Amino acid sequence: MRARYTAHTLAKMKFIVETHHPSSRGEIDEAATKKWAAESDWLGLDIRDIDTSEENTTRIEFTARYRDSDKQRHTHHEVGVFEKYHGQWYFRDAEVPEIKQFIRDTPKQGRNEPCACGSGKKHKKCCGQAN
Repeated sequence: MRARYTAHTLAKMKFIVETHHPSSRGEIDEAATKKWAAESDWLGLDIRDIDTSEENTTRIEFTARYRDSDKQRHTHHEVGVFEKYHGQWYFRDAEVPEIKQFIRDTPKQGRNEPCACGSGKKHKKCCGQAN
């Protein structure tokens, strides 16, 4: 995963193509990928999750941050699917990451309820006050 990210930062198309699964290499638009990689200013890679629950498949959720040729910042978020083929790992496909809903552990503190700190003030006038 990190090697493929680095190859994108250096626009090394040979490595990108060689590490793509042989069955889907023909689907790569090399010219467009090289143009995008070369014109982008790569800002960082964050690995969010790795799923190795299947024997010859690994899913890696990541975000890659970059600035395009117009100097606009972007975050590319996906789950990369890697498959072991003849003893070698290849990038097989990309999946849309599952959006996980935030669930509170405790009930939400209402603005007009007494503050949980015990001050006797309303929450909005105590700990809930914006700085």
